[in-house]
Amino acid sequence: MLIATDPMLDDGQDTLTSALAKAVALSPDGIFFDIEGHRQTYREFDLATDRMANALAAIGTKAGETVVTILDSSEDVLIIWFGTNKLGAIWVPINVAYSGDLLLHQIRESGARIVICDPVYLERLVAIADQLQDVQLILSRGRGPYPACSITIASFDAHRGSDTTPVVADIRPETLAALLFTSGTTGPSKACMISHNYLLNQGRQQRRLAPQQAGDIAWTCLPMFHLAALMVVMGALATGGRFAMSRNFSITNFWSEIERTGATEAMLLSNIVALIATAPESEAAKRCFGQLRTVISGVFPDQCRAPWIERFGTQRIVSGAFGQTEANRVCFRFADDSTPTDSCGRPADEFEVRIVDDLDNEVPEGITGEIVLRPRKPNVMFSGYWQRPEETVRVWRNLWMHTGDLGAMRDGALYFMDRGKDYLRTRGENVSSFELERIFSKHADIAEVAVHAVTAQTDDDEIKVTAVLRDGATLSELQLCNWAIEQLPYFAVPVYYEFREALYRNPTGKILKYRLREEGLTPATWSRLDHGIVVRRR
Repeated sequence: MLIATDPMLDDGQDTLTSALAKAVALSPDGIFFDIEGHRQTYREFDLATDRMANALAAIGTKAGETVVTILDSSEDVLIIWFGTNKLGAIWVPINVAYSGDLLLHQIRESGARIVICDPVYLERLVAIADQLQDVQLILSRGRGPYPACSITIASFDAHRGSDTTPVVADIRPETLAALLFTSGTTGPSKACMISHNYLLNQGRQQRRLAPQQAGDIAWTCLPMFHLAALMVVMGALATGGRFAMSRNFSITNFWSEIERTGATEAMLLSNIVALIATAPESEAAKRCFGQLRTVISGVFPDQCRAPWIERFGTQRIVSGAFGQTEANRVCFRFADDSTPTDSCGRPADEFEVRIVDDLDNEVPEGITGEIVLRPRKPNVMFSGYWQRPEETVRVWRNLWMHTGDLGAMRDGALYFMDRGKDYLRTRGENVSSFELERIFSKHADIAEVAVHAVTAQTDDDEIKVTAVLRDGATLSELQLCNWAIEQLPYFAVPVYYEFREALYRNPTGKILKYRLREEGLTPATWSRLDHGIVVRRR
């Protein structure tokens, strides 16, 4: 087992394949992961990914090509990811809640020839298959028979491979390892080009934030199409350590899973932190007192700190950060940081951060402006937007990447003030209001629509759709809600609905969402919660 002083934690440039080779050489029989009881050592994982790389090559996958996965968390996600990267190809994980237009856009944007999915998601692919011009093969983790489809569907099990010959590929720190999609704030979601070293830097940062001792185990229930879960994987790889993962969060099974895996560190969302803090006592939680020494969450509610420390014996709480898919963890707070808990911490060593006005002039300390940033080291942020050079140029002005978010600097720490971009965050997911509006606009009875938060945007927004109906339309709020449930991912279905005669606009015709947000819930607002409609993961 490696420890935090090992050279694998240096700030140099590296690749996933090289980092894995180092871990295999130093700890071949050490457990790399435990995913719901499925374990693999570093040596076993290395061989499995060699087989996958050769199997993908046998069906025509080449360096620089993309491979899409629509998979719940499992060991196969890791094997496909690293097997793809060993070829010099690019892994594209897609949110499993997506269907219809959202799923269609991301697959088409990736240009992938091969899509690998869980059987439960096959019908979603079949429904859009005729519009997936680039896709030539769908591999399903389930056994047939498979539904009729214009794209060939085959068994993933038949393509796991048997050849463990290491693949020779020209892979460098700047080589693309993944495409991760943004929330699509000002247009359709864009794919961020993520290099090998970008991902490895997430592991380096993870270990700087939460140093580990020999035998420590990190745990998460976050899905592997989210960057937060990839941080846990990279944090283990950075030290030749071990991580554990559950497919979903269960308040009932949380402590029993922590006990089973021996986890000493957990990466959680803020809503999960709160749920656990207020849950009834359990025998498993008592047995685990003091075991979960470190808890990491982007936001850790102040009222939850005492319960975690006193009830569960947590010693280190790591929270407060600012980042985006384009550049993650630009600022963060250490557990013993003196910066206030309502700040995002200080800029990381890898980044330079400024606050600027509309003309890109730096503003005085304490004044709110746009957060801009740039790297101090190579290959620590995205390499641009996939197949969208004009969008890349648009955000890089005057040699600074413009985040679109608003903040202020005080005593060297960044304070997040508001989302300049038009996106929402709900149930742990970034939601593009643009993409939701595009989908609602397809409804035959809707003339105009705005999707927005009902109050000032916080860590978890409640979504409202405000719409103008076409002349003669008889659509009810309940009907629109039921339609939305069929069209949208479970987390993106609005809670509130309101029909109006017109929407607020500026002189150039742009809808003034800030006024809708300020008005919040009006007497005319209809709530699905008042009608007992709760939308759950399907």
